[in-house]
Amino acid sequence: MASPLLHPGFCHTGIEPRQALVIGAGLSGSAVAHSLASRGWAVTVIDQAQGVGAGASGLPAGLAAPHVSPDDNVLSRITRAGVRATLQRAEALLRSGTDWALTGVLEHNLAGKRRLPKADPGAGNSNSTNTDTNTGADHPHDMSTLASAAQIAASGLPPETPALWHGQAGWIRPGQLVAAQLQTPGVEVLWGQAVHAIERRGEIWTASNAQGQTLGQAPLLVVASAFDSLALLNPLPGMTVPLKPLRGQISFGRMSALSGPQRQLLPPFPVNGHGSFISGVPAPDGQPGWFIGSTFERDCTQAPVRVQDHAANQLRLATLLPDLGAAMHDQFSPEHVQGWAGLRCTLPDRLPAVGPIDSQRLPGLWLCAGMGARGISLAVLCGELAAAWLNNEPLPLPPALVKHLSAERFVQT
Repeated sequence: MASPLLHPGFCHTGIEPRQALVIGAGLSGSAVAHSLASRGWAVTVIDQAQGVGAGASGLPAGLAAPHVSPDDNVLSRITRAGVRATLQRAEALLRSGTDWALTGVLEHNLAGKRRLPKADPGAGNSNSTNTDTNTGADHPHDMSTLASAAQIAASGLPPETPALWHGQAGWIRPGQLVAAQLQTPGVEVLWGQAVHAIERRGEIWTASNAQGQTLGQAPLLVVASAFDSLALLNPLPGMTVPLKPLRGQISFGRMSALSGPQRQLLPPFPVNGHGSFISGVPAPDGQPGWFIGSTFERDCTQAPVRVQDHAANQLRLATLLPDLGAAMHDQFSPEHVQGWAGLRCTLPDRLPAVGPIDSQRLPGLWLCAGMGARGISLAVLCGELAAAWLNNEPLPLPPALVKHLSAERFVQT
């Protein structure tokens, strides 16, 4: 396997204009497009949908919140860097209070697994070696702490409830972020165009439709179409990235349908731990709503909204916030509850795949996929990683973490 740090498979040669073709206009594709266009690339994004939010990025609302673990494992360190990148992007491009909000998130530690690592006395020292970025120190306690008695009380949970508080976290409407990233100067989006095949012709990658018509071409092709990526990549020699579908459904309703007593029990910030609960965020119709989910169904390639999944999400709420779940029982009746379902894309190690797929056999072909249920927290970071890589810039993660994200980690030698 080629080293992702020494053999990127496609580097900027100084030839202008730098051109890239991105397949997929969701969280991953829009993040890559924004990061490349911000560096002067001309980027064409192709998507089969008619507009933003037809796939997993159509999730009405979700969280950017770090993962924590007792040993501060790779996933924890990468998601911490990812959340920072996402919140910075949201602050730069989105409207606070409408598109996103830095609210903090309380994590109900139901399974007892989300323990913070022991505090490192040197964590605040800029010479600390436990860093997620190349700029400054990083430690899990910078973003997450044990929840205070006041925070636990505000959530409506009993005083003895084990819980964490993620201060650098909040909710985001993914579609708003996708739309903003696609509006970056230098990005052109071709909507309603289904890519049927990709092919390298000389030094150029070409994307064509089912009729064989060329939809776009460029020296660099980034496949970022979630589980649909697999159909494009499978015919290629040596393709070994084991992408799997992950279906998820959330349940939501209007705040205006809640009674006074139900409103009194709403936490003032999102709560996660067994799914997540968010309230006061605009629903797809623009009216303030509440949201609970999501379900997790592996190896499912369809995403219909199912009645039984509303029941599963009702149980999630009852487990996550028992008093609120009991009070909102009537809100899951057919006349109140609404649903959204989508397909995410995951990999066996729960980490995304970014960069060249196989720089020896498929030069110029890159991947940005496999975000799983953490697309909001990871896609911006992955887009920045790809763009920095391609421009020979310092990477936003140290080499020890980058190797865990390299798409070439799946190359079989």
